[in-house]
Amino acid sequence: MEHLGKSVFEPDPGVNAGVDATRGRDSLFLMAKMRMAGKQPVDVRVRNLSAGGLMVELPYPVAPEGDVEVEVRGLGWIAGRIAWQIEGRAGVAFDREIDPQRARKSPGDSQPTVKRFGKGAFKR
Repeated sequence: MEHLGKSVFEPDPGVNAGVDATRGRDSLFLMAKMRMAGKQPVDVRVRNLSAGGLMVELPYPVAPEGDVEVEVRGLGWIAGRIAWQIEGRAGVAFDREIDPQRARKSPGDSQPTVKRFGKGAFKR
């Protein structure tokens, strides 16, 4: 068998010519809700998230190019469309860019409130 001289794990410069396909994409696990026109929202698992879209695991197939909205913790409802779908997973392209770091914050995760007291507050 002829050795190709290159590991299969090295990026192929001909694929995505100079573009890192995972740049800006955060792998994570979040529960979210997704709704399509005329249907009730369903629970989905968000597996990765970027400024331009996300990948979800969902309970049933969806039509590519269909309009959807996804509710992600910290971001609210985000409008988009199904970009692709295969074997229980789908990619959603957002209509507008979002800040994916907002989804990583817990609901009560804000700047802590620091209370300062005068000397008299600690008298016994």
